[in-house]
Amino acid sequence: MTIGSIRPVKEKKSRKNKKPVVDDQSPLLPTKHQEDGGFDEFNGASYCGAVFNLSTTIVGAGIMALPATMKVLGLIPGIIMIILMAFLTEASVELLIRFSRTSNSVSYGGLMGDAFGNYGKMLLQICVLVNNIGVLVVYMIIIGDVLSGTTSSGIHHAGVLEGWFGVHWWNGRFFVLLVTTLGVFAPLACLKRIDSLRYTSALSVALAVVFLVVTVGITIFKLIDGSILMPRLLPSFYDLTSFLKLFTVVPVMVTAYICHYNVHSIENELEESRQIRSVVQSALALCSSVYVLTSIFGFLLFGDATLDDVLANFDADLGIPFGSLLNDVVRVSYAAHLMLVFPIVFYPLRLNLDGLVFPSARPLTLDNLRFSLISGGLIAIIFLGANFIPSIWDAFQFTGATAAVCIGFIFPAAVTLRDRYGIATKRDKILSIFMIVLAVFSNTVAIYSDAYALFKKNSSPRE
Repeated sequence: MTIGSIRPVKEKKSRKNKKPVVDDQSPLLPTKHQEDGGFDEFNGASYCGAVFNLSTTIVGAGIMALPATMKVLGLIPGIIMIILMAFLTEASVELLIRFSRTSNSVSYGGLMGDAFGNYGKMLLQICVLVNNIGVLVVYMIIIGDVLSGTTSSGIHHAGVLEGWFGVHWWNGRFFVLLVTTLGVFAPLACLKRIDSLRYTSALSVALAVVFLVVTVGITIFKLIDGSILMPRLLPSFYDLTSFLKLFTVVPVMVTAYICHYNVHSIENELEESRQIRSVVQSALALCSSVYVLTSIFGFLLFGDATLDDVLANFDADLGIPFGSLLNDVVRVSYAAHLMLVFPIVFYPLRLNLDGLVFPSARPLTLDNLRFSLISGGLIAIIFLGANFIPSIWDAFQFTGATAAVCIGFIFPAAVTLRDRYGIATKRDKILSIFMIVLAVFSNTVAIYSDAYALFKKNSSPRE
């Protein structure tokens, strides 16, 4: 996959010579504060660190829903859709980078402000708030379900800690999430540079690979054992409703690839800012490979019994030696992965909230009180949401997926069609129109389908 020409070393632009435009466009971190001793020794983020941070931004809970998309689309169209969505994501990020450089914008919000004024910037910031808060609440709920268990429709699914030690007050959901929040989320959320998360991001990617390797191993064992049936290769639809359901996978795919809100932050900290295109390439190639393999082997393993969250399938007996142990390895590794993804998604959430509430204030990193209050307030909201809204999947589909489609497709396409500087090619405009049509149509169909299913579910007991 390519998003633009990557020229050799002689054309690299040194970060030391880079002069970022820091104004009221967005509350992003400056690339370097000469006046702030805390940043004097920071000479720029490494290429590998940037790749890991962007990869961690991409690979979150969305990977758990991808095997279920194979159940809707069939194996062949599902794989094609994952690859197509990677190319579209790459194209939309390339548009963001190109137009940002032309307009001297150092952030996504700054670019939207340059193209559409303050209302455009505020709309982007609101979408990031809606998307990221929803995502982080879902992450925390999944962590609570994995470690402490959950009860659905009167059936209790034991968590890992409950299975190991039995039922105790200290492995209940509230206490486990409180310890996780204070011991993991809060310390990592206090880091002021996104590059400071490069090691936790690398570990996070490694844990996602552990999940993938175990899933592949289990599937291969069951294939050799002959206990896996041939999966459905093509979709099956028999009426208009089942046909329209095929389009509901698009918001899921977009949510799985959303990373646009962190691209500028990562670029601003790079030693060589021109490497951002290669960083995006590498991150998308890595994540696409993980997504394709997870989708194939997850769907092979569970077939039409694949749940919307494939992690829930690992609650049952796998019918293989050491199946219980492997179940725990899969669930614990992915719960740990989500813990380390949390600060990467939290970082742009804090910046955009600060920009929305304090648009004219000095940089957030220079105001420790404001930084602490915003960080603490957001973490408290997410923690309360995860404890008092035990099941928010329907809300997540309506709000998170909608906001993600805007951030990933509609806004980059709108900036391109606005084309204030006359740099958009005919191909750019055709691609932008395609992305908007695809995003609006598929998202409308997805909302209709989810609303219809929810209405039918709520009305069925009375019938």
